[in-house]
Amino acid sequence: MPETLRLRVVTYNVHRCRGLDTRVRPSRIAEVLKELNADILALQEVLSIPGAAREADQARYLAEELQFHHAIGENRTLQGGSYGNVVLSRYPLRSVCNYDLSVDGRERRGCLRTDIHWNGDRLLHVFNVHLGTAFLERRSQARKLLAAEVIKNSDLLGPRIVLGDFNEWTYGLVSRLLSSEMRSVEITAHLPRTKTYPGILPFMHLDHIYYDPPLYIERLALHRSRTALVASDHLPLVADFRLM
Repeated sequence: MPETLRLRVVTYNVHRCRGLDTRVRPSRIAEVLKELNADILALQEVLSIPGAAREADQARYLAEELQFHHAIGENRTLQGGSYGNVVLSRYPLRSVCNYDLSVDGRERRGCLRTDIHWNGDRLLHVFNVHLGTAFLERRSQARKLLAAEVIKNSDLLGPRIVLGDFNEWTYGLVSRLLSSEMRSVEITAHLPRTKTYPGILPFMHLDHIYYDPPLYIERLALHRSRTALVASDHLPLVADFRLM
């Protein structure tokens, strides 16, 4: 009988590692990530300032603390560093591509695609997304995301996972388009509450995960450890997949 393959994937907006106590503590975020024991972590709002203190280069610091591979998708520069999305992976990264989803007049946004080799020669395409806060902005970004050169790229050879902070708390165009293309992790089927943000007292569902067969969702959890409740204004959303 063939071995059942499992994969733990997380989306987590780390808010520049600034906690609810206003302290910037990358070490606290690293502690949360270690609690998760994930295989792939999609992080948003990561600030990496090279050449400064070790913890100031947040992407590299977190990767070193976990001893993971990592990739940075810079959406803009901030304080002399790269600000954007980051993927941390237990498995080697084959290629990396950052797509610009920005809309004129709004904060720059992006989608970081990492092609990951897992369990030998299996290929997985992970799209780490952080969309805008305005309704019309997200409608434009939805069309960019579903373009032939991004999500629908014909060169993609393995299953896709699209996850991140979509800033969409209603069933908008992003949700409709992605749900027509992929399977959605239905939060109501796995969690007692339907909201994920903010962490202390959630009243919105901003963090989403979409995926392709042959992946199958086994479990979804909102990680609410004592450290996670203060480390960022978001909580990690954890999905356990099985390869069908």
